[in-house]
Amino acid sequence: MASVMENFALSEQLKMRRSVSGLNYQYSLKILKKYNDLAEVGIRNLKKKSVKHDRGKEPLFNEKQLLKLTVQLKKRPPNGGIWTGPKVARWIEKVTGIEKVWNQRGWVTRKKSKYSWPKPRPKHKKGDLIAQENFQKNLPLKVKELREKYPSKKIEIWFFDEHRVGLKPIIRKVWDPVGERPTAIVQHRYEWLYVYGFVEPKTGKTLWYLIPRVNNKWLSLVYEAFGKDVELTEEKIVLLV
Repeated sequence: MASVMENFALSEQLKMRRSVSGLNYQYSLKILKKYNDLAEVGIRNLKKKSVKHDRGKEPLFNEKQLLKLTVQLKKRPPNGGIWTGPKVARWIEKVTGIEKVWNQRGWVTRKKSKYSWPKPRPKHKKGDLIAQENFQKNLPLKVKELREKYPSKKIEIWFFDEHRVGLKPIIRKVWDPVGERPTAIVQHRYEWLYVYGFVEPKTGKTLWYLIPRVNNKWLSLVYEAFGKDVELTEEKIVLLV
């Protein structure tokens, strides 16, 4: 009797709070029933747990064919280029014998094969991967050597690079009476400006210098200004990369 009264009181509370929780009253009763039957196990969140069922259409291809596609996606397409939704759809038609596979299914299948569509990270053509890996390994050793050689001095690590930004004047359209064509006085030329940037990864501190050009003279002036801004003295060593 006490259990019945407790369930009745709990159901009334669920009915009063449904506007707050956003749960339907009948759905709340189902949750209550699962809790009474299975305790905490019955109300676990199973949304991320896949459940096999016989509803819906037959799968486009089986697990073996999906694995084969995953391996194939690591190679170049038969007709060259890169894999796209239509190319995957044509590959599925060839493997499964299905007469028509929509291009969208090719896109969905790529996602099903645990592929995403990120923007590639630019990599310079002359970049040397081995040299980059060696640099990452040797830099901590270099810092350690400096600290052992100069134990009383402060060691800071800074990174430096320059970037060119430019402007080429572009003639835009303007409003003018019909039948007349406006003129614009122009001087075709390029104007450039260089940004010299320094960053200390340990602290996130950055220093920027706007320079009209890149040469030894201007670079020396930038280094001189950088040394003043970081308060470079005999008691401090800056390892500039």
